[in-house]
Amino acid sequence: MANKILVVDDAAFMRMMIKDILTKNGFDVVGEAADGAQALEMYKELQPDLVTMDITMPEMDGITSLKEIKKVNANAKVIMCSAMGQQAMVIDAIQAGAKDFIVKPFQADRVIEAISKALG
Repeated sequence: MANKILVVDDAAFMRMMIKDILTKNGFDVVGEAADGAQALEMYKELQPDLVTMDITMPEMDGITSLKEIKKVNANAKVIMCSAMGQQAMVIDAIQAGAKDFIVKPFQADRVIEAISKALG
């Protein structure tokens, strides 16, 4: 059975890009969220195997959403997506429990490597 993945990014274009990479590599994208609050609700509803989470979003940022998801499921697997130059935020995200991070613009092989590693 394909791993279920929730894709979270406020930019529809970025969601489309990562969804395309994932589906081409046999992953099942079960949902998309445009902000952290929506991601939290969808996580509870869909219970995906992994979440790709943008760091900078309106409503609730990715790090806050990550912490909230971890309260729902301490074993949640979340990979942060960051733009170049967000190193400090990436460190915060890893300390908050993110499994890994991928940098935009996405490179398909790096995305698949991070997700495969996180899913073990």
